[in-house]
Amino acid sequence: MAKIKICGITNLEDALQAVELGADALGFIFSESPRKITLERAKDIIKSVPPFIFKVGVFSNEPIDFVRKVDKFLSLDFLQFHGDEPPEYVSLFKGKGIKAFKVKDESTLQIIKKYNSRFFILDSDDKGKPFDWDIAVKAKGLGLFLLGGGLNPENIESALLKVSPFGVDVCSGVESDLGKKDPLKLRDFIWRVKRWENQ
Repeated sequence: MAKIKICGITNLEDALQAVELGADALGFIFSESPRKITLERAKDIIKSVPPFIFKVGVFSNEPIDFVRKVDKFLSLDFLQFHGDEPPEYVSLFKGKGIKAFKVKDESTLQIIKKYNSRFFILDSDDKGKPFDWDIAVKAKGLGLFLLGGGLNPENIESALLKVSPFGVDVCSGVESDLGKKDPLKLRDFIWRVKRWENQ
């Protein structure tokens, strides 16, 4: 069954709705972004989220001490790295670190191999647009991954059929505005993933 991560959570209403609809993980962005959230707001949201929902901190080229501070303050389950963090940086976080790779072409597969990760995220190099899913199919030999990059309710079933990933990661594709999820898009996206699982 494909896991579902809803990223760019900025408010409690979106978080609770995502969980109620069946999301497995929530992503909170702590690097520069229109969806950046403060530690205090993230803490308020996290303490209201039911147990067994994974809380993921999202970072990009942040100092190690800052990542550790955020992790300790929020008791995060995973730390997602979206920048140019080298393998040794990710490995410092001992199993909690997840590298996201921006897929441009097949050369990304060689970069992934350097990290020797059993779990990673595939994102798009062209923000908000899907990348070539044939590359994602080839990446299946390198480990489990969440498929991201331009996913939305209209294309999610095609993505699942083509790639059959361990899970999916969506952000802007279920928004009504920057940092605000659209209830109907969120419901439709998650429903389509769940429907595909049961076919």
